[in-house]
Amino acid sequence: MDYHLKPLGKTCAATGKPLAPGSVCHSVLVEKEGGLVRLDFSDEGWTGPPQGHFGHWTVDVPAAPDPHQQRIDPEVALRYFEQLSEEASPVHEKTRYALALVLLQQRKLKLENVRFDDDDEVLELSGVHGEGNFEVRNYHLDDTESQRMQAELKAQLALEWQS
Repeated sequence: MDYHLKPLGKTCAATGKPLAPGSVCHSVLVEKEGGLVRLDFSDEGWTGPPQGHFGHWTVDVPAAPDPHQQRIDPEVALRYFEQLSEEASPVHEKTRYALALVLLQQRKLKLENVRFDDDDEVLELSGVHGEGNFEVRNYHLDDTESQRMQAELKAQLALEWQS
C-alpha cells in the first residue's frame, strides 16, 4: 500500500516560525478527516507526540539547495503534480499550473485541448504514458513570475521529494 505524505514542512505546526536549516525537526503522523497528516515541530514547539498519533520521528532540517543548480526530476515532478491534482486544493492551483508547464516542457504531459469556462482558459492535459486526464487553469504568468515559481519548485522538489 502506498502512502503519499506531505514532505517536510517549512514552518513549525505549533509556533508558526520557520524551521531553520540545520535544526532538529520533530515530525508526527496523526489521523485527520479520515487521512494521515504529517505535522512538523521545532524543538521550541515540541511538547511530545499528541494522543492517538500513528508515529513520530526526528529529522535534521536540510539547508536549501541553490535552485539554479537544481534540475527538476520529471518522474518526481509528475508524482507531485498527480498528488496536487488529487487534492484539488485552490491554494495550490498556481503551483500546479507552473508544474504543468514544466512537465509539458519535459514532455511528460501533452496538451490535448484548450477550452474556455466563462473567463477562464482551461488546459486539458494527459500523461504521455496514459496518466489521467488533467484540467489546469491557465494563469498566463509573466516570465518573471514563471521563473520565480519554477525556481521555488526546483528547490522544493529537491528538498522534499527526492528519494
